[in-house]
Amino acid sequence: MLSSPVAYGLLAMVAWGVWSVVAEVATDHVSPEVAMVVSYATGAAIAFGYVLSRPASVEFSTRGLGIAALAGVFAGVGAVAFYVGLDRGSTGVVTTVSALYFVVAAVLAVLFLNESASLRTVAGIATAGVAVWLLAG
Repeated sequence: MLSSPVAYGLLAMVAWGVWSVVAEVATDHVSPEVAMVVSYATGAAIAFGYVLSRPASVEFSTRGLGIAALAGVFAGVGAVAFYVGLDRGSTGVVTTVSALYFVVAAVLAVLFLNESASLRTVAGIATAGVAVWLLAG
């Protein structure tokens, strides 16, 4: 089960769900900026430890590093928006709306990565749009 992509997806879902609630509690005790920096620095340290613990060699290229850095820019912008949102609004709304990032990923994957969009995928994206509308109201 632990080798299954779904299992890792579920682990990520639970971890990020707990993280978002703990992040909200942290902003009750420190500024959102401090909570964000400490949270992501800790996450980066865990990621670095994971890379060091792997028996396989680490592969990289200049292009890959640049693309990864670009991904980091978007992750950073998302982190700032997430923590500011927690500071200014409801944890339930901010976490739920931000968790719908998969809608953006699905659309971009169809447009730029030649992935197909089944009727089921389109229905899921439409349902997610309705969820945002309901939460924003």
